[in-house]
Amino acid sequence: MTRAVALADAGWPEPAALRDALTRADAQLDMVSPVLEHLLSARDQSLFSDFLVARVRGMLIDVARQMLRVQAEATGEKAREQFAQSHCDALAERLFATPVLVTHCHALALEWQLGLDLENRFGVDQVLSSLIQQKIGDEDPEVASAAMAALAAQTRFVRQQRRMALPLTELDAECFHAALQSWRAYGSDDCSDALTRAEGRLRSTYDEGESRLALLARLVAALGRRSLEALIVQSSGAALFLSALAIRSDQPRSMVARSTNAGQIVRLALGLRAAGLKAGDVDAQLLTIHPDMTRATELDDLGTREASRWLSTGKGAAG
Repeated sequence: MTRAVALADAGWPEPAALRDALTRADAQLDMVSPVLEHLLSARDQSLFSDFLVARVRGMLIDVARQMLRVQAEATGEKAREQFAQSHCDALAERLFATPVLVTHCHALALEWQLGLDLENRFGVDQVLSSLIQQKIGDEDPEVASAAMAALAAQTRFVRQQRRMALPLTELDAECFHAALQSWRAYGSDDCSDALTRAEGRLRSTYDEGESRLALLARLVAALGRRSLEALIVQSSGAALFLSALAIRSDQPRSMVARSTNAGQIVRLALGLRAAGLKAGDVDAQLLTIHPDMTRATELDDLGTREASRWLSTGKGAAG
């Protein structure tokens, strides 16, 4: 089977065949977290050199190391880096078994992969896409300000991803809480007042609204109806494209990122249609992301509301 995932099997736009295609896609998504957890816990990395697994593992190890540095400082450890290094593998194991964190990092890895692909094939700058550059000079000061903030955040993201780093401050609220819970569980034998104060400091300085994903969402909101422009991935770049698609199709961003995988073309097509793209434009975006796609989706008779309804019956509704 080609990378196009045999769209002919999807039977566009017959309802029964569409339901079957979504069921198969959902079954594939059900396997993501368990498989990643297994691969991440494997100590012999020579057996698992997959790009995505390596990046997920790297980001979660970085998260573990950050929390351990804070723990070392809170408990008076003199050799903080040595303490973090000696405990990193054990704490990381707990993070590998935390589905919400694994899913979040997997989505970021997929975003990075898409960004690299767009850069290599079309020269799309991962920091300053043509659309963000255009919006920085927008006559609407709210749009211009949001675009500048998104640019700064994306600059940090690219630098971090090159090191497979993921600052705690860039986690969404659910992931941030889950990471701290794992940290506290790991340090249960040493739940001193100092450690409690350290956690309190982390929580008091955390502001989800200043994270990259929040700033991208702010730009999409500022654009309003014009956010449809951000669904043209060659001009918007991977980051803004995913955020706009998530908001306009009412899906979790992590789900949208996962829909860019070759095995999720049906879901990506439905998401783009639900977000307001015309059928022909949907095909153009699918071909941009998946150049090996061999057949048009034939979504002309599927309205945006119907596409949204299809998405709401599957994994997109549950997140």
